Amino acid sequence: MPERVTKDKVLCYVVRDGKLLVFRHTDYSYEEVGIQVPAGSIRAGETPEAAALREAGEETGLKDFKIVRKLGETEYDISPYRFELQRRHVFHLELTEPTSERWMSQEEHDGEQEPTHFECFWIPLEAAHILQSGQGALLGRLYD
Repeated sequence: MPERVTKDKVLCYVVRDGKLLVFRHTDYSYEEVGIQVPAGSIRAGETPEAAALREAGEETGLKDFKIVRKLGETEYDISPYRFELQRRHVFHLELTEPTSERWMSQEEHDGEQEPTHFECFWIPLEAAHILQSGQGALLGRLYD
């Protein structure tokens, strides 16, 4: 079995009016990728806070995010999809700009690959247990 690597990631809970901002990849089915919150890798020399703001912007196409607080860290083993242990820095973010209930966005990947297409939308916080890959692990801390 391949050696498991540990990678630092950020996970963003963007909350407004009792709803959580989520997205799905429109190039894949729900069965393959599920529903996710903005998340991604921390780049070399980048703080987790800066990575959270960058990823939230890249994946939603929006920009007026503000960090409310760090909710904590959690580890998630994403094997066998990738032999990777993710150390996730989880943040509660606020979005000040208006949005529609549902919109399309795309992440450009600095031209290294084809853009990834997303459909962003809001779900009630009570329904957020459906998030894929353990992403909902620290949702309860929003109420601490």
